[in-house]
Amino acid sequence: MSEVRIAAEPRTAFGKGAARKIRRADKVPAVLYGHGIDPKHLTLPGHEVLLALRTPNVLIHLKGEGVDELALPKGVQRDPIKGFVEHVDLLLVKRGEKVTVEIPVTTVGDVNSEGLLDQQLVSIAVEAEATHIPTGVEVNVEGLEIGTVITAAQLELPKGATLAADPEAVVLHVINKPVEEPTGEEAEEAAAAGESAEAGEGESAEAPAAE
Repeated sequence: MSEVRIAAEPRTAFGKGAARKIRRADKVPAVLYGHGIDPKHLTLPGHEVLLALRTPNVLIHLKGEGVDELALPKGVQRDPIKGFVEHVDLLLVKRGEKVTVEIPVTTVGDVNSEGLLDQQLVSIAVEAEATHIPTGVEVNVEGLEIGTVITAAQLELPKGATLAADPEAVVLHVINKPVEEPTGEEAEEAAAAGESAEAGEGESAEAPAAE
């Protein structure tokens, strides 16, 4: 995984008023913590942060006055309506150290035509080197039969990653397709057909026998 370099400025003003002022300048308040250091309060450029966070588990190289560190985003607050980043918690990491992160689980292919894929987990916890975090894990479901279950232990994780989740956790399984209920029009047609059939049987029963 490549590093994304972001300029960082020390932040000395706190509180809601100070945070609003920072955001009006298209910047984002952030906190860097980890490895037993006192938390560092920073201000980051809003647009660069927004772009960086499009990549899951992005490795950020913070560079600025008194700051030259690698970090992973561990908590992101967004505006619930407009979606812009309001605050970021960053975890300090070192080259070579192992970290536990969630990576996305995606599928390729189609299961047996009689079945339906039910994916229970869309991400899985793994342990990997901080500067080599995999982007995700892929599962080939082509032709899987009804009743097939794939657990976390059965995932083929990328090189260098080890499972940090319950190995018996069900990631996905193939189930029977649900029976489709008839729509309003279909139900009316079926009912009408049934009534016609009953009427036909009644007329046949009442008709006189041929001489």
